[in-house]
Amino acid sequence: MKKKYRIKKNEEFQEVFQRGVSTANRQFVVYTLDRPEQPYFRIGLSVSKKLGKAVVRNRIKRYVRQCFLELKEEVAPGKDYVIIARQPAAEMGYAEVKKSLIHVLRKAGGLKKGGQPSHSA
Repeated sequence: MKKKYRIKKNEEFQEVFQRGVSTANRQFVVYTLDRPEQPYFRIGLSVSKKLGKAVVRNRIKRYVRQCFLELKEEVAPGKDYVIIARQPAAEMGYAEVKKSLIHVLRKAGGLKKGGQPSHSA
């Protein structure tokens, strides 16, 4: 995942939280903010210490980044996404994380229309 596709700065996170729209399922909350002037999407990840130690938190973040990498053709450009992991995500494997993320992104309108993603988990 290239640097320009990441949201790193606190101000950028705050802007997405304040101006964005949130959608959630049991495992993730996704804040979406439209940025029509931006030709690509960016993601920011937030995984609380409540979910576990660094190993667990980093695994969740790796899974989410990998999902976005695999789904980059389906994810709508011109948006910023902030993904907040919830407790159940800590016990999930990659395939479950991907399925859950697809579900919440579809709900949020973050996936381009065109049915199923090209490769299944």
